[in-house]
Amino acid sequence: MPSPDLRGTVALITGASAGIGRHLAQGLAERGATVVGLARSGDRLVAAMDDVAEATGARTLAVAADVTDPDAVRAAVDQVVAELGPVTLLVNNAGLIDAAEVPLWQADPEQWWSVVESQVRGPFLMAHAVVPGMVAAGGGRVIGLGSGLGTRGSDVYSAYSAGKTAQMRITEGIALAGAAHGVRAFDLAPGVIDTAMTRAMPVHAGRTEWTRPEDVVALAVAIAAGELDQWSGRFLRAGADDLDTLRRTTPEGTARQLRLRPYGDADPIG
Repeated sequence: MPSPDLRGTVALITGASAGIGRHLAQGLAERGATVVGLARSGDRLVAAMDDVAEATGARTLAVAADVTDPDAVRAAVDQVVAELGPVTLLVNNAGLIDAAEVPLWQADPEQWWSVVESQVRGPFLMAHAVVPGMVAAGGGRVIGLGSGLGTRGSDVYSAYSAGKTAQMRITEGIALAGAAHGVRAFDLAPGVIDTAMTRAMPVHAGRTEWTRPEDVVALAVAIAAGELDQWSGRFLRAGADDLDTLRRTTPEGTARQLRLRPYGDADPIG
């Protein structure tokens, strides 16, 4: 199947200066999207966006902002809209992870909370600033970088797990309220990409098998092109999901959504 043409798409990617965000910026730009990178580190971000523009010929823009600061987020989005027009694809990629693999009660409270803020407050503020423009323009798409730890608990990554679970609820809320306005939202779990962050995690020490960045990019491109709109409000996983299968499958009921499982037929909340 030919690669989708994303000319006309204005994609805003948080955490775009390195890692998964940098891969997504490159991949979307290669398909013709105009790419806005947003990150706290201005110099590194500018260099990354300049590299993407040079390699792809696409238009890029670097905007330095902290996704947990509402004033900075609003100013950043206002700048993007003024220069490029409404954002049609928002990728909430920026986020922190637990500094140490310890039980919740041994974690540093401030660091624990900063992780949750990055995974919940950040995506909320970005969507709060961007989605009204999508509604006014007749539609758009939001991707939240998900994780398998958002679908289950963790003994040593409790902040990250809590944050990713909450982010899935944000995705579903956008999908439910946005459907009537042409706004769709997705959780895209990238698997385990070989990045500085994952290599620093003790749980991945000695790992030799990694998810290919191009698999994450392929799913993001398909979402941006509207090929997976039937999966809005649901969880997708790079490296495990087959893109062709997703394209021809329409999920039913609450498939790929967080729900309680009844303990049996007599469960009153089943």
